[in-house]
Amino acid sequence: MNRILIIDDDKELCALIKRSVLQESIEADCCYSGKSGLERLKESEYQLAILDVMMPGMDGFETLEQIRKEHSLPILMFTSKNDSASKVRGLRAGADDYLTKPFDMEELIARILSLIRRYTRFNQAGGQPTRLDFDSLAIYFDSRSISTVNGTFDLPPKEFDLLVFLARHQGKILTKQQIYEEVWGEEYVYDDSNIMAIISRLRKKIEETPGSPRYIQTVKGIGYRFNKEV
Repeated sequence: MNRILIIDDDKELCALIKRSVLQESIEADCCYSGKSGLERLKESEYQLAILDVMMPGMDGFETLEQIRKEHSLPILMFTSKNDSASKVRGLRAGADDYLTKPFDMEELIARILSLIRRYTRFNQAGGQPTRLDFDSLAIYFDSRSISTVNGTFDLPPKEFDLLVFLARHQGKILTKQQIYEEVWGEEYVYDDSNIMAIISRLRKKIEETPGSPRYIQTVKGIGYRFNKEV
């Protein structure tokens, strides 16, 4: 059974989430401070952590930074409504997704299930897969090529690397800075033209309707996300 860790000082909310995920056959442990959450992560194995930004003492950002020093599990952050700065800061620090309070419990459950599926998909025994399949899109690692509704294409290095980076983090919102520093291996200088040009070329190859993309979604003001529903 999958197990998640909830780190939030709101005890009633923690109890509610714990009851809700149990209906999906997911067990949950609750910690009410960043410090206790870090200790619990040393003791048990989890497939997901939920982390609130606003906590007394060690806040969510500091807790997130400490978690990322030791663990690669998915992290979903709770942020305040209309606090875009916290969303971007959390994503840049290593959060995989965010949800603003107050939220709909069904949406939270859907996010949790999606993140756990993605995590287990890329952390199975046997190492790196030789291909990834997403509906009508197949990505082949050995030949660095793709098969789509538009045909089969050998991708130039940057196109392939960018596509794989997005696909490996399916469902996660990736900032332009994260994409640039991963694919180009250089410090981000706030020039988005390279990223936009490659995204445009990829969409023409993988999307049935490039103007209404199904796979690579734009997250306005932040970056891009590979559709978690494919």
